[in-house]
Amino acid sequence: MIEQLPKIYLYRRLVQAKLFIDKNYHEAIDLNDIADEAYFSKFHFIRQFKNIYGKTPHQYLIKVRIENARLLLKKNIPVADVCYAVGFDSITSFSALFKKLTSRSPANYQQAELKRQNEMQQSPLKFIPACFAGEKEWLQKRNFQ
Repeated sequence: MIEQLPKIYLYRRLVQAKLFIDKNYHEAIDLNDIADEAYFSKFHFIRQFKNIYGKTPHQYLIKVRIENARLLLKKNIPVADVCYAVGFDSITSFSALFKKLTSRSPANYQQAELKRQNEMQQSPLKFIPACFAGEKEWLQKRNFQ
């Protein structure tokens, strides 16, 4: 008779796979690589991962890549460089997925974020809730505008 593995052991293997994605998102990893990290068959792994995280491993990988792309775009790194830095092979597929998940193209997102950063430098008080600024008496001092 085969003994049943404790659920915590199986959960740790899924967490290990998630951490593998978080660490290696920029590499050319695929489902086989990720499932191997958890020591599951890929089909069993997909079911278990989605059950725990609410997304398939591929959906999670795309999400992590797009989140990291957003951070790089805020640093004014060219869109093509960002695309390859986060693990995409095609600027077209990167742009389409980025727009699907953020409702803006990478270039539009970058322009808006750079504009926002500039406005924050010019008028930081505009980005602080008035109730908080009032509590700190920043509204009276006007040294933040």
